Amino acid sequence: MDLGAFSVSLSVRDLEASRAFYEKLGFTVFGGEPAQNWLILKNGNHVIGLFQGMFEKNMLTFNPGWDQNAASLASFTDVRELQRELKAAGVSFQAQADESGSGPDSFLVLDPDGNPVLVDQHV
Repeated sequence: MDLGAFSVSLSVRDLEASRAFYEKLGFTVFGGEPAQNWLILKNGNHVIGLFQGMFEKNMLTFNPGWDQNAASLASFTDVRELQRELKAAGVSFQAQADESGSGPDSFLVLDPDGNPVLVDQHV
């Protein structure tokens, strides 16, 4: 199962303080909107998202249809197909993609320890 590009999405208290800290670790701003309280940073192929006031817990994020540079892939497994496979495997969902739709959508599952895993397709 190919879930797409991977990043860690961090729920931060102070976006600017977090940006400054991760820049000291070699990350650089790759995208985002500071005025909307979010930034995406990269260090090589490692991607982290910083999100102030957007969600409660840190989460793992996968983006079907994207590579690690947020470039669209010619071929990928659609988020709805991934959802069907996980449902067939008995995974419970916190939020689901609209199975009758196409294009961008997402679903959210929790791992056994309650860590959120977001599969968020932008294409």
